[in-house]
Amino acid sequence: MVYRRSALMEERLASNRERIVDACRTLIAEGGLRGAQISAVAHVAGMSTGMIYRYFKAKTDLFVEVLEAAVTSEIERLDAIRVGPGSATERLYAAVESFTRRALAGPNLAYAFIAEPADPEVDVARIRERRRFASVIGLIVADGIARGEFAPQNVDASAACIVGAYTEALVGPIGPAREPVRDRDALIRSICTFCVRAVGGTPPP
Repeated sequence: MVYRRSALMEERLASNRERIVDACRTLIAEGGLRGAQISAVAHVAGMSTGMIYRYFKAKTDLFVEVLEAAVTSEIERLDAIRVGPGSATERLYAAVESFTRRALAGPNLAYAFIAEPADPEVDVARIRERRRFASVIGLIVADGIARGEFAPQNVDASAACIVGAYTEALVGPIGPAREPVRDRDALIRSICTFCVRAVGGTPPP
């Protein structure tokens, strides 16, 4: 007879996995990747370290899943902006603003997902997730070209450059040696304005 898990067992396993991911994300938000050791994750999740390893073979696997979950949440926000009202210029500006504002509000988490030193597996995941961001930005750029708001250009290259620009611009303000940002709104406007101008658009007032 083939053993099959019951629906209750499947639900319990999924719940445990979600608790682990949530606990890890909480610790990363508080102290970056270095603060999310397996023993600490187990404590926050209310489990043993052995239980954590039943779901994740290595710490890097857990980090990658937390990264993917966080990016999926961000992608949903960006996609809502992409299909929302306004010109392509306004939506591009709003998409970059949404990401940068949230990153500045949660610097430890953002730095961990953008630039904190990590294992190669995490770096590979970062590259993959940036491509997901670029795919949404690319759709906005393509729409702007079709509307005549942006000059004809290589959409994929431009989208990748935009994502690279706003993530790189955040490394200093959210990094470990960061100083308090005196005018957060001015910084956000500068980043958004640069990204819009990079594709030939005119930033909204």
